[in-house]
Amino acid sequence: MKIKCPKSNLAAVQDTMDILKGRWKIAIIAALCYDKMRFSDLQKEIEGISAKMLSSELKDLEINQLVKRTVLNTQPISVEYELTDYGRTLKKIIEHLAEWGIQHRKQITGKVLENVIPESHPN
Repeated sequence: MKIKCPKSNLAAVQDTMDILKGRWKIAIIAALCYDKMRFSDLQKEIEGISAKMLSSELKDLEINQLVKRTVLNTQPISVEYELTDYGRTLKKIIEHLAEWGIQHRKQITGKVLENVIPESHPN
């Protein structure tokens, strides 16, 4: 007898993918996993993302209560982003994705990315 994945699990995975879909959302969450970041720092950290796309993805993550936006009282005005408590629940998933990605690259190419040290942070 073949065991099937429950439909509720498939639906839950689809819901997750709908929230995190696209090229940039997981990278944004990963960048914010360990500290708050200003918009410009996020854009520098995530290679290849345009300001318009970063702004759009951050708004979507904010709507889904994964990211908190704070306008700082500075001159000129700057904006800081951080994961919400709810957003931080994705941290272990991001760490597992990174570990899997490192192993996958090694499996496929026989090489490990330079300057990448898989580590678990206590936060």
